[in-house]
Amino acid sequence: PPGGIAGTGISTLVQVSADSQRKEAPAPPPATWGAYQKKSEESNGVIAMVDLLIKDLDKEMTEAETTEKMSQADYEKMMSDSAEKRATDSKALTEKGVAKADMESQLEAHGETKKSSASELMAVMKYTQSLHAECDWLMQYHEVRKTARADEVDSLQKAKAVLSGADFALVQTRSRAFLQRA
Repeated sequence: PPGGIAGTGISTLVQVSADSQRKEAPAPPPATWGAYQKKSEESNGVIAMVDLLIKDLDKEMTEAETTEKMSQADYEKMMSDSAEKRATDSKALTEKGVAKADMESQLEAHGETKKSSASELMAVMKYTQSLHAECDWLMQYHEVRKTARADEVDSLQKAKAVLSGADFALVQTRSRAFLQRA
């Protein structure tokens, strides 16, 4: 049957014990690089590149700060301009509202004046119509009334003459003609 670790037949314990029974000195370590030496030419290029990166980063940071300051100033100017415009617009809106209210009150007053003027005009038109009807009637019957008045004046003169003692027995034909016409 296989023995060892997990039934694989490998026995590591035996190998370890075999190494521990050898009493020889261990082998020397492998050769490594030499002692530390500063390489000035090679490191100067890397340091110069790092210094250049630091300078570029500082330059970009300065540009970013300047851009941020300018943007902040532009934003603050825009906000102040916007606040000023809002105040101006609000004032204009208030003034226009007041003007609109005044115009609406004037319109209402003019509307009431128009109603009263229209009713007065209607009354005048009715009065004019009644006068016109009276005038038409007077014009239509003017000749009849003129003749009747002339006959009445003539009758009054004859009555006065009769009362004074005059005799008008032959003049009766004219009044009969008046009665026949009517």
